Amino acid sequence: MTTPLIDWLTQRGGVAHTSTAAAGGFGPRVIAAAVAAQQVERIRRSWIVTPDCPSSRKRAASVGGRATCVSAARTIGLWTPTHEDDHVWVPGSASRLDRAGMHLHRATAPVPMTRTDPLEPTINVLFHVARCLSPVDALAVWESALRTRKVDADTLAAVAWRSARASRFARVATFLSDSGLETHFRELMRGIGISPRQQVWIDGHPDAVIGERLAVQIDGFAHHSSPADRRRDLRQDARLVLRGYTVLRFDYLQILFEPEYVIDTVRLAMAQGRHLATTR
Repeated sequence: MTTPLIDWLTQRGGVAHTSTAAAGGFGPRVIAAAVAAQQVERIRRSWIVTPDCPSSRKRAASVGGRATCVSAARTIGLWTPTHEDDHVWVPGSASRLDRAGMHLHRATAPVPMTRTDPLEPTINVLFHVARCLSPVDALAVWESALRTRKVDADTLAAVAWRSARASRFARVATFLSDSGLETHFRELMRGIGISPRQQVWIDGHPDAVIGERLAVQIDGFAHHSSPADRRRDLRQDARLVLRGYTVLRFDYLQILFEPEYVIDTVRLAMAQGRHLATTR
């Protein structure tokens, strides 16, 4: 059952400070009635959430903060590395907090916010990502934001980041990686002096290619969830092989947890000349 209060909350990400709700026309009596009817949940004394509000936002409200970094990035649809703790921004003055299951952020991000603002803008999310994650994971999240058009390169370049890492990512991040794993692979290769070409169009499909004839396919964590997925991969590999390419396919676990295998495989293929237009 929807109500004006639930609709209002849903449009704001499922969480709001009661002072903001009051300004929106939902005073203490309306909120109390909605809580009594279990239509909304009260967090602490001053925050209310919808029943389906993301857990990371509920956790943030429980300490008077905002979900940020990878927790916020995942909620808005960006690629993120696996993480267990909720990442929460809290004011620098906040103390006596129950930190269990939370990674706290206290730095002041570029976009000014008030303590009652419930959601981090994408710019602030990227700022905290840049400061918190490993460089390659952070870059993958930034490139996911560009690829999904949550931000654009001109906007990133114009922000006064107040962070050396964030400023660097604003300069080097691109929208060419189809996933965070592709960013990981590209950076892995660059670390050994190899520069893959991304989004090379072959027979109407974008592919990653090393040299002229070494094509690389990367499978995500949830890949091969059905026989149809497997058949699609086989068709894609056959399409490339029939056009003279050698195909290397790596999965999520290999890229993130067996990088030496990936490096050795690519190097061996190149030693055999499989990246050249005419294999030797």
